[in-house]
Formats: sequence, structure tokens, C-alpha cells
Amino acid sequence: MVTPSILQSASFQTTRQRCVDALLAAREPDGWWRGKLSTSALSTATAINALLQVGHRFDQRAISRGASWLIGNQLPDGSWGDTIASKGNLSTTLLCWSALTAVCDASPENIGSMHAASEAIATATDWIENKAGGTDGRSIAAALSSIYGRDRTFSVPILTHAVLCGVFGDPRDSKTWKLVPQLPFELAALPQKWFRLVNMQVVSYALPALIAIGQVRHHMAPGWGPRRWMRDRSLDETLARLESIQPTNGGYLEATPLTSFVTMSLAAMGLAEHPVADRAVAFLRAAQRPDGSWPIDTDLATWGTTLSVQALAGGGQLGTVLDASERETIRSWLLGQQWNQVHPYTGAEPGGWAWTDLPGGVPDADDTSSAVLALAALEAAEQRPVPTEVRDAAAAGMTWLISLANRNGGIPTFCRGWGRLPFDTSCPDITAHFLRAAEAWQQLGGGALPGLPEATQAANRYLARTQRREGSWSPLWFGNEHHPLQENPVYGTAKVVMATGNQRGASWLAAAVGSDGGVGGGPGLPPSIEETALTVEALARVLASPQGRSMSSELSAAVGRSVKWLVETTDEGRFFPTAPIGLYFAKLWYFEKLYPLIFTAAALGQVADDSASQ
Repeated sequence: MVTPSILQSASFQTTRQRCVDALLAAREPDGWWRGKLSTSALSTATAINALLQVGHRFDQRAISRGASWLIGNQLPDGSWGDTIASKGNLSTTLLCWSALTAVCDASPENIGSMHAASEAIATATDWIENKAGGTDGRSIAAALSSIYGRDRTFSVPILTHAVLCGVFGDPRDSKTWKLVPQLPFELAALPQKWFRLVNMQVVSYALPALIAIGQVRHHMAPGWGPRRWMRDRSLDETLARLESIQPTNGGYLEATPLTSFVTMSLAAMGLAEHPVADRAVAFLRAAQRPDGSWPIDTDLATWGTTLSVQALAGGGQLGTVLDASERETIRSWLLGQQWNQVHPYTGAEPGGWAWTDLPGGVPDADDTSSAVLALAALEAAEQRPVPTEVRDAAAAGMTWLISLANRNGGIPTFCRGWGRLPFDTSCPDITAHFLRAAEAWQQLGGGALPGLPEATQAANRYLARTQRREGSWSPLWFGNEHHPLQENPVYGTAKVVMATGNQRGASWLAAAVGSDGGVGGGPGLPPSIEETALTVEALARVLASPQGRSMSSELSAAVGRSVKWLVETTDEGRFFPTAPIGLYFAKLWYFEKLYPLIFTAAALGQVADDSASQ
């Protein structure tokens, strides 16, 4: 049993209620959650360059505001991090340094203070020289290669951005472009189902960058021989594919960097007037925030909504905090986000959910599992049979997840594959999420689904194989900048323990709790609200299970300390600072303002529920 003095205190109850109230207040007027992703120096730098490359049509004020934001948010050492709470890193600093240099060279009137801009560029130059051994093209290319290895999904766009900004010499000189590896954009002319059969260095989720950057590299330095002939012949066809997969709002994957890379590449080829560039520019202009910055992605509305529903369901209070009509609004909205046709961008089969309701989202396993869990939570609050449309949607989601499973039994993020890139790599946290969705399917009264027993058995075997010797698991899309490998074993282990009740994992989590109760991405790392709350929820779930009885003393003490830490750190629910634990494509850091609210509400609800049942 958790320390009674913590749970019976007025501070605990006050903290929990304020957290729930704040989460409810964060809803959109329409009744669901959209949240707010952190602003991004990386996104801001790429957007500035994209608008600059477009030329006579760019919005000078947008560029000026973006450049001013970059200058004002440079770290004291001269670098930039992915978020305002992040450490500086080479990739983001290169992009910001290049963008500011280009603006100063091509459009100095768009810099409010040339002195401030020059100083920012100078300090960034010193930082880059220290990290990469120089600011020349060869040094930068080698440094990026050491970071990303064979994965060119992000290293080639960074080099393209830098070349177009003119930091390595005249961007019209074909010799300058030799620094940028030629991406095989001609492969985009193949049928989509063939992509996995060829040695593509970027997969379909980065297809816009493959086409646009591949084309501009070919345009500037075409090379010779049969490959040149093949690429020349595929120009029109691949450009048509780029247009066909562009979302209606112009934003590929709702991502500012990806959309910016496409825009700057088209403009550099003389295609600034192309419909793809027109729509992309419209997206970028709409995505800029009042302070001049851009986020890494528009939002995580579906993800935030499904997690919020599950968090409010903790302690059995979903039916209390949301009335019948509010629950029906969320349910209908969520059902409307399921993809019921083949996705035009990725070719994903029907049945999955994306992270957002906006046109640029694509189905993925984590959001599909979360949607099934949210539907089950909503139905648990009703006093009626599960509607057919809900059960059918959940069945389609589970069938989609089953079809995604890799041969090793793990569940990847977007597509079945061989684990060559993050998009098709099995990962423990998403596999665990699938197991929880399978349990939720049974709670919905779901019957037998073809392949589900085999898939859950294989998933459990995968988790058993991937558990580390000390008892932890590491996730794919979450990390911790303070961890030596930038991993977040606390997040990964918490997610697996929630799904399986694994005792070794629970013991590892309990040992990761600091003496003051705070938990970071791993033992001894600086604590955050998000990681502490995830630990509390996972350990509380184990305590409520039969296998947790033998661990009651060990886990209860850890949970008690961590609950006390959450109460004190949030000032009894008044203050919920965020931590950059999220990892976007190519390991770009972000934080989401809803995460500390969601995770704390879920944790305190689970603890309260366990206490009430004891």
C-alpha cells in the first residue's frame, strides 16, 4: 500500500483536482485537445530560408520576425537547441547559422539589428568550428556523417539548406553541390509497394525530401552516364508524384522542416511558381507563431486527445468530469479521424489513426493503439452496450496493428520492414502499447480477430528478448538529453511495465526514483514531471495487480516519495513546466505543454484508484 499520509493529505487531493481542472481547461472550444508543441529553432531556420529562396514572393516581415527570434534565443555559448529548453546541438546550430548568414547577405533590411545578427553569426561560427573542426563544407559533411551514419533522411537536407544559404560558396556553382550526396529521386517513379524492395536511403515518409532535394542536386550538378539519363527521364513523373502526395494545406507531415526543404529546393530550380511551392509557402506562412517562430509540427491533436481521455479515466472519474454529451463529442471526433481508405501519401492500409486530424498526418501504431484505448475508456463510462460503429472501428484498428508486426514480433511505428530506419524498426514502448490495446479490445467485448493471439504472443516474446540485463527497455520516439546515449529508459520501461506488470522492470523503475522522489530519464538524471509521473503510474499499476503483492514494500516507498515530489514540484497543481523528452523524425527534440498535465493526471488517478480499492 502506498504511504497513507501522502494519499490522505489535503495536498494530494488539491494537486489532483487542480491537475484535472487544468487538463479540462486545455480543451479546444470544440471539446477535444489540440495542445501546443514547443517552438523550434530548427524549424524557424528552415522556414526563413525557404521563404528567402522563393524570392520576390516572400514575406519580408515573416523573415524579419523569424530572424529576430533566432537571434534572441541563441544560447550563451553560441549554439541553438531544438527547443528553448534544450542543449545546443550541431544540426540545429548549422541550420540557424546558415539561415542568418543568408538573410544578412541577401536581405539585410530583414534584420532588425545588423550588429546583433553579426554577433550571433560570429559566436555560432566559433561554436561550430569547435564541434566540427571547421565551417568549410568538408568538415561539416564529415561531422554530419558521424552523427547520422547511413541514414541520409536528415543529413542531406541540412547540407542542402547550408549550400543554398551560400555558406560553402556560390550555390550556383556545381562544385559546391558535390558536398551534397545525390539522393536517388528516380526511385520515386516506382510503384509505392516496391519501395521496400529497393535499397532506398530514405523511405516513403521522407519521400518529399527525396524527390525535391534529389532533383535540385541533379539540377545543379547532374553528373554523367546512364544514371543521368534515367534521372532526366524521371523528372516530370517524380515531380508529379510530389504534387500528388502533398496534403491539401500544403504541409508535408504537418512538418515545417520537411515542407521548408521541399520549398527551398523547388525555388532553387526555378520552380518557385510551381503549385507545390505555392501551397507549401501558404502552409509556412500560416504556421508561423506570433513571436516569429515555427513549431516542429503543427500539433499532436489526436495523440493528445486520446492520452487525455485515458488520463481522466484514471480513478474511474471520466464519467464525472465529462458529461454524456462531452464524451459523445470526443467519441465522434475520434471515430472521424480513423483512416478508412488507403493513405495517399504512404500507401498505408485502412484502419489506423494519425497523430493529428490535419491533412498532413499519417497513420501510425502508437496513435492507433492509443485510439483503441481511448474508445474503451469512453465506453467504460457508459451504461449501454458498445455501439457497433465503435466496435468496428476498434476491430479495424487492431487488424491494422496486427498487419504491421515485424518478423521479430515487435510493432514498428509506421510500416513493416527490416529495421533499417526508425520508421520500420520494432520498439518496446509501441509494442507494449499494442498489448494494452489488445486488452482494451477485449474490454470492448471484441471477439476473436484473425492473428491477434499469435501477434500478442509474439509481442510478449519480443519484449522478453529486448529487456536489458538490468531490467529496463529503451523507447524509440522519446529520449532524454541528459542521458549519455540520449535514451530514455524510464519512459520505455514504464510503458512496458504498464502493459505487462514485469517485476524486474518495476524494480528497475523503483530504483530509478531519487531520494527526493524525482525521476529523470534514468537513474541519477535530473528529474522531470513527465518522467516522475510515468514512473508513478507504472508502479501503481503493478501494486494493484496480484504479482505486485510480493513487491508492495519496495514499490510503495518509491511511489510515496514520487507522489510527494509531484505535489511539491507542481506547487500543489499550480505549475506544470515541460521537459523536452519527445523525439521527432531524425531525433529532433520537442516538448508538448499537455504532457505534464496528462501524465500527472494519469498517475495521481491511478494511485487514488488503487488506494480506494485497498
